This record gives sequence, C-alpha cells and structure tokens, in this order.
Amino acid sequence: MSGLCRKASCHLILALFVGLLAAPGLARATDLINQSSDGIAIRGYDTVAYFTDAKAVKGSEEFSYTWLGATWHFASAKHRDLFASDPVKYAPQYGGYCSDAMVDGFTANANPEAWRIVEGKLYLNTSQAALLEWELNTAEEIERADFQWGVIKANLTH
Repeated sequence: MSGLCRKASCHLILALFVGLLAAPGLARATDLINQSSDGIAIRGYDTVAYFTDAKAVKGSEEFSYTWLGATWHFASAKHRDLFASDPVKYAPQYGGYCSDAMVDGFTANANPEAWRIVEGKLYLNTSQAALLEWELNTAEEIERADFQWGVIKANLTH
C-alpha cells in the first residue's frame, strides 16, 4: 500500500508543479527572449524608446526586427535601425523576464510599463510594486539576478 501512496504523492506533486508553471504571470523559460505565443518580444513595446524617449512606447509591426528568435516592434524605422546595429545595448536584461523574479531564480512575465534603466541597462518587472521592491537594493538585486540568469541560460542552451 505504501508504494501506491508514494506514487499518488508523486502525481500530486507533479500536478502542483505543472499548475504553478501555468499560473498567470509565470513564464516558462523555454526561450532566451520572453515572448508572446506569436513570437513578439516584450509585448510589442519599443525597447529603444526607453533609452531615447525615457518612456514605455508601444511599437508597430511596420517597424519590426527579428533577433534571437523573437520579433521586436519599434515606433520608428530609426529605432529599429538603432536596435539592429546593437541589440545587446537596447534589449532588456534577462531576456525581458521580470528582474525581481530573476533574483529568486525563476522567470515571470514582465510588464513593459514597470521599468528602469540602471547603468545603461534596461530592467523590466512584473508590476510597479515588484519594481519598487526591486529598487530597495538595486545593486544587490542585479548581482543576484545576473547569477540566476546565468544558470537559467545555461539550462536553456544545453
């Protein structure tokens, strides 16, 4: 009988784990870039605009560019061309996954309206509340998240 109990427990744990992965806001890191089911990075926001306009700006399909398996939208041809010339400079850290979640070693979808640029790098978070929490100790949070992202990336690419 104990074998059946263990088997049932394993199935319950597996079901809970799968349920957590499917929960709203959680992203299963299967790609280096957090993207929608149709392959659009950061919900179609223009990643260059954070740097040039200091605000979140929705991009357009008209000005798109494909990089690392995701389609990036931009508000103008100029922004698209800036990104194409140096995508690493403009792409959000952690593939566009939530910076605050990354600190704890998991991925979550980010809200492009909850963002900060720190030392020339763009960081996105799931919400304004997560952004405020992350900002309480930004340097330490970035250090921890950088480490965790390295582990997650290694698992994605191998």
